[in-house]
Amino acid sequence: MVEVTFIEPDGNRRVVSASVGLTLMEVARNDGIRGIEAECGGACACSTCHVYIAGDWVDRMSERTPIEEDMLDFAHEPDPATSRLACQIPISEDLDGLIISVPQRQC
Repeated sequence: MVEVTFIEPDGNRRVVSASVGLTLMEVARNDGIRGIEAECGGACACSTCHVYIAGDWVDRMSERTPIEEDMLDFAHEPDPATSRLACQIPISEDLDGLIISVPQRQC
């Protein structure tokens, strides 16, 4: 299991155990993380699983795909450096200790 810290919109920090192979969006949805709506269920067809990756983790993440880049245009206050769609981040052992923030609102 991999530990991921979610900082919810109200500032509450939640550390959850994530199974390798799931996406960050699935982990957030399964653990009831506030602010992750995941309306499209992980198809990268909306931006309601928008998150901000903690600065020291940004360089460790895989690059955004062109479709993820396009969908982030619809996110609420995307940050060019730290914004990602949680549905596009597969959980791996390399992400143990990841810290992400959930925006104040989606879209």
